[in-house]
Amino acid sequence: MIDLHTHTFFSDGVLSLFELVYRAKNKGYSAIAVTDHIDYSNMELVILNIVKAAKILTESYNILVLPGAELTYIPPKFIKSAASECRKLGTKVIVVHGETVAEVVPPETNIYAVEACVDILAHPGHLSEKEAETAAKNNVKIEITTRKGHNVTNKEVAEIALKKKAKLVLNTDTHNPENLLTKEIIEKTLSESGLPTYYYDIMQKNSMEIVSDKR
Repeated sequence: MIDLHTHTFFSDGVLSLFELVYRAKNKGYSAIAVTDHIDYSNMELVILNIVKAAKILTESYNILVLPGAELTYIPPKFIKSAASECRKLGTKVIVVHGETVAEVVPPETNIYAVEACVDILAHPGHLSEKEAETAAKNNVKIEITTRKGHNVTNKEVAEIALKKKAKLVLNTDTHNPENLLTKEIIEKTLSESGLPTYYYDIMQKNSMEIVSDKR
């Protein structure tokens, strides 16, 4: 299993980075990205620590740990430059906190994210056809999420993304141990998203595209 959207207590998760990764390993994960919430106020501090820890954990356990960042509440016109700064600091997976219906997010976050060629647009809420089409063009993956609240628009997101040939990935947005993937969580999320069970393999291949490019 590959999960490219998770959090530790560097932001609003409840686990340390080392505990998160070890728990994921024991769940059967092959790769995980640690993507704590990032903006210009904490960028350097959080990313440099994640980069250091990811190297230790990848070398110690049989799991690929990718240092990531979830750009959160960045004024949309600054998303591209913020992503560039994160890359320079060693971030391998850039996720943008999309316009979920569960929270108030700056308008146009989705379109600026896909135009910036980030890796993943997370929980995009009411994904538009233009956003999906731009994501497909720029090979930005669109997230189907298992996270409660954010997942209420999964079916809508899947329909629009598939219509415009944007690639989907399945992530957990993990904040606590119970959020980590299991077979039951995967099957339930796919069903509620209107996707067949076999589609998980396609989503994993889409995730592997990101992973393979970042090794």
